[in-house]
Amino acid sequence: APKVVTADDGTEAWVYEDNVVRTTRGNTRTAPGFDDSQWRGVRLVERDLATLVAPTGPPVRRIETVAPVAIWQSPAGRTLVDFGQNLVGRLRITVNGPAGQTVTLRHAEVEGWPGELTADAIQAVVIHSDMERTGWFECSDPLVNRLHENVVWGMRGNFLDVPTDCPQRDERLGWTGDIQVFAPTASFLYDAAGFLQSWLADLAADQADAKGVAPYFVPNIMSAEVSPAAAWGDAAAVVPWVLYQRFGDTGILAAQLDSMCAWVDVIEAAAGPDRLWEQGIQWGDWLDPKAPPDKPGDARTAAYIVATAYFARSADIVAQAAAVLSRTALAEHYAALASEVRAAFARAYVTPDGRVVSDATTAYALALQFALLPTEEQRQLAGKRLAALVRGSGYRISTGFVGTPLVCDALCGAGEYDAAFRLLMQTECPSWLYPVTMGATTIWERWDSMLPDGSINPGEMTSFNHYALGAVADWLHRTVAGLAPAAPGYRRIAIQPHPGGGLTSASARHRTPYGMAECSWQIAAGEMTVEVEIPANTSATVCLPNNDEQAIEVGSGRYRWSYPYEVHEPEYPELTLDSTLGMVIDQPKAYSRVLQAFAQYSVDFADRMAGQTEMTLHQAIQQNPYAQRLQPVVEAALAEPEADVVLG
Repeated sequence: APKVVTADDGTEAWVYEDNVVRTTRGNTRTAPGFDDSQWRGVRLVERDLATLVAPTGPPVRRIETVAPVAIWQSPAGRTLVDFGQNLVGRLRITVNGPAGQTVTLRHAEVEGWPGELTADAIQAVVIHSDMERTGWFECSDPLVNRLHENVVWGMRGNFLDVPTDCPQRDERLGWTGDIQVFAPTASFLYDAAGFLQSWLADLAADQADAKGVAPYFVPNIMSAEVSPAAAWGDAAAVVPWVLYQRFGDTGILAAQLDSMCAWVDVIEAAAGPDRLWEQGIQWGDWLDPKAPPDKPGDARTAAYIVATAYFARSADIVAQAAAVLSRTALAEHYAALASEVRAAFARAYVTPDGRVVSDATTAYALALQFALLPTEEQRQLAGKRLAALVRGSGYRISTGFVGTPLVCDALCGAGEYDAAFRLLMQTECPSWLYPVTMGATTIWERWDSMLPDGSINPGEMTSFNHYALGAVADWLHRTVAGLAPAAPGYRRIAIQPHPGGGLTSASARHRTPYGMAECSWQIAAGEMTVEVEIPANTSATVCLPNNDEQAIEVGSGRYRWSYPYEVHEPEYPELTLDSTLGMVIDQPKAYSRVLQAFAQYSVDFADRMAGQTEMTLHQAIQQNPYAQRLQPVVEAALAEPEADVVLG
């Protein structure tokens, strides 16, 4: 390191070991007038070339430029530039002005610009790892399209060499829980195989240093000892399996199998002989909407439910990965372990009638999606209970980081498609579309990062660029549009679109390892049209919506089906004070008005009633101390004229 010498006029000089003096003006080597005439060139050093490893991930590059959509002056005289998009990158400017003029650029205002700042003089340069775009989705609803675009921008902003959880605050860490839930979406939107393989190698290295524990984030910058945490550390097992499923590369599993096994072995030791993981630090269903602002991990689903569920899930994944690699003994060992954990989960947390301990949305989503319910009767009852909980929430989000990526699939798996679509199409907070209605251009960390009055949530954990909750996009691709892998790497493809939520069209395209695959559907003039493209050297099973014919087996090529299709609009009874709150929930606008009427007399009362379904409106009103004044307000809310029609 050089010795720094400062002159009386503030000029700094660096004196190096070779006595070369390098000076600056303005106390910084980046200032105008810096004398670099004495800089030395590169030096050759000896290096064992065998220690060099070719990168598996793409480099970070300047991907595109974005022009301003508006430039204006603030009341304080600052120049503000709006690019219309929450993005990650830097500014590129073209400026002419007098010598010595200082222009200050901040990611808030631009100060000191000589003359008028025009749109052609400034651009935002978008920067992220240079992955190839491979997936697209579009539907008839502009809010859902913007939601999907927000997912894409959230991924772009956080995939800079490592998958960060947010790019804009002093955290910027590769949190394992976020990518664990988002890996399927990421693998559809971009060719993320190399990017995530590179990160997984880092995970395995950090894991080796931590005695098999996968850290909370990778690279692990903390010096303190890390403890295993479910859903976060499970990225060690889940992410390699997702990559194998989506890209068909067994080399990914071969490279990560030791890491995958080590993680499950850590959980097994933590759980003990009863196979219930109820010890240690757990993040649980992080950021449940009902969690207090200062306790983001205080979720409705108990943390040990999440932990034991993921124990079963990861053990099962490792068993399948070992079987793919013909590691028969390992496969049998972890399959037996997964079976033991599933049985332990059912004994400890599930009643004979399918109720799951915590009786919360995420608990049922985990039990259904991770195959933790032993009997078909329990599965059916649990599915109905899940739908009832979603209905009781007014079709608003009632899940955190763990449950939100699973809930729509769990509902659909139980045959509750209408509930899943109502959840998707909800625009009131908390919901996927609420941030869209508030002008969001990326996915937020909290559903209410911006409050309805336009103010910023004053609590902690408020970020406007977090991709994790955008994991719902994978459900849009597979279920709404109907394009999903049926074998690793899309060697076989499942085509099974599901119209709903008032959508009249949807499409998904994905560049698989075999070429472009596509499914699009449209409802018009009483007819359903489905168009499909299947790439070369693959085949597909096609199940057409509301078509009584059996599944159709097709090979590569383009196909088109058109047939009569009737949209069944649900019929809702006229609402009166004798209607149950569950009946009101089925008419979202009326339900919103009723809750607003409740809130006029007590916000706590409105919150308490929001989860009720069997109670009548009259019974609810009588529980309020201002019942006589509240009743006519509720009656007026029911009499509002606008129609509430949700197409099934």
